[in-house]
Amino acid sequence: MTGMDAASVSLSLLELLTRDAPGEQLLQVASAARAAGVAPGELEKIEQATELALRVRTTLTDHRRRENELAALFDTAGDLAGLRDPDAVLRSIVHRARMLLGVDISYLSLNDPARGGTYMRVTDGSVSQLFQQLRLGMGEGLGGVVAQGSRQYATADYFADDRFNHTGPIDAAVREEGLVAIIGVPLTLENRVIGVLYAADRAPREFSPDEVALLASLADHAAIAIDTANLLDETRVALLELNNANETIRAHNEAMHRAEEAHDRLTDLVLRGADVPAVAAAVAEVLGGGIVVTDAEGGELARIGAEPLTPPAKAVAASRASGRAVPRDGSWVCAVLAGREPLGAIVLVGRPDLAGADRRLFERASVVTALLLLLGRSVAEAENKVRGELIADLLTAGDRDSAGLLARGRRLGVDLAAEHMVLVVDGDTAPRARLTAAVARQASARGGLAGLQGEQAVLVLPAAAALVAETSKALSAALGGAVTVGAAGPVSGPVALAVAHVEAERCLRALLALGRRGQGCTLAELGFVGVLLGDRADVSGYVVKTLGPVLDYDSRRGTELVGTLRAYFECGGNLTRTKEILHVHVNTVVQRLERVATLLGEDWQTPSRALEIQLALQLHSVSGSKN
Repeated sequence: MTGMDAASVSLSLLELLTRDAPGEQLLQVASAARAAGVAPGELEKIEQATELALRVRTTLTDHRRRENELAALFDTAGDLAGLRDPDAVLRSIVHRARMLLGVDISYLSLNDPARGGTYMRVTDGSVSQLFQQLRLGMGEGLGGVVAQGSRQYATADYFADDRFNHTGPIDAAVREEGLVAIIGVPLTLENRVIGVLYAADRAPREFSPDEVALLASLADHAAIAIDTANLLDETRVALLELNNANETIRAHNEAMHRAEEAHDRLTDLVLRGADVPAVAAAVAEVLGGGIVVTDAEGGELARIGAEPLTPPAKAVAASRASGRAVPRDGSWVCAVLAGREPLGAIVLVGRPDLAGADRRLFERASVVTALLLLLGRSVAEAENKVRGELIADLLTAGDRDSAGLLARGRRLGVDLAAEHMVLVVDGDTAPRARLTAAVARQASARGGLAGLQGEQAVLVLPAAAALVAETSKALSAALGGAVTVGAAGPVSGPVALAVAHVEAERCLRALLALGRRGQGCTLAELGFVGVLLGDRADVSGYVVKTLGPVLDYDSRRGTELVGTLRAYFECGGNLTRTKEILHVHVNTVVQRLERVATLLGEDWQTPSRALEIQLALQLHSVSGSKN
């Protein structure tokens, strides 16, 4: 190990990653280097490489988990598309819930309207006969609360949780099964709970929001399976009892066949990696209307055969509460949900008479849309994380590893050796998450990079005409408020981009100080202020040289001569308007200006001196001084 260096260790770590080695084996590399007495500088690089390798392994593990979850959801959708045996589909869903959440047992109970309460329908991993035959009254135990209240419920320690009604038979069955941590989510159809899907462990455990959302999605699929099975049963009963209603049966069968075909088509689109507009186009074609899909903030994701519109907030809330599509002003609105999380809404226009199978198809389209949005979000989060890390390294350490940064950019489809502009964005009162999403969309649309630096967003975009103004306008429209953009460039290469970032920050501070919020420009477009804020400008020296005696006088005596000068010039030298702004007597203004003349000289109001003084006042504001 005496010949160990950072380069060879990095290759060893990469080799271990390709073999999917455990984290403990990765840590052994750094331990071996320390034991071998590697020089401190090399050892620090080896430890950094090991830490990065561990982060990469964690990211790969998370990606595999997400892929497994999405694959399971797609497989379930495929089972539903070819539904023949409802019990087999339910068993498959329950088994997948157990495998994906990594729990000891999963099970599904259904409500029994005739006898009251709920009964166990499917279990996976259960070893207790008593538990498998358990019945719960409405409101009894954790499952009774879920079934009665139509809401998810989780406990990390069942027997220590007194938030629900414990009963002897239920507790005995749970104790015999050895369960401790339990989560249950409702299966709903037509605004009513038909059962509960559970996941449980035989040790204390907290369930994450991602696990809750996944279980809720599987519960939705189980509800669809039961709904489809019920529809098939209803069709068989109708065929037996209504031999004389041939036309009605034919229409019903056609509707069912159309719904199955549409569902198969939607499922196929999802499995082939189609996007939201493609699904919207398919739904619009099948239902014979126009479709508009929006995100959780109301932003348009897709629009087919319809005018631009915003889904009514009350209709979206009603659909979210009921789990069904709701009519509103001749249109139909259905919330797009992942469990309880709102992802957006889908609106159908041109079909005011939507009912039956078409209505259910429209509702199922919202489930498919939710799956696509969840998939897209997972992919976007991973990509934005990588892009954000690159832009952080680029702007803070561009001179350390230019070749490495260029290579990382090429892997993301960004040629940092070409001319780019750096834009620093101030979103005013916009929420941080919305600002992050908005700049990420701009970067993706223009083939650049986006990330956060402190409280501000930073964009590195290929140089183009009117880029700064267009970006400021687009971000303002996306965030619904004034977005200010300071820019620098065009420049090329990591080192120049890091320097341009500093200049863009100065430009943004100048815009905000000059009251030009909501605009975008470079220092060169700020005129004299931009020139003085450039790399070789001595701004503070200029301000002191021009206003020094007045600044010193205010500092020593606590007066407001600088403020009076600023107000005087803003009012065009009008004493009456100046005293109104300052809320003082006009004689006070005159006395202050006489003092200014004493300090700066009697020629302070000549055109050339007045221009210098006004420019110094502007730069004094930009510097952030409180005088």
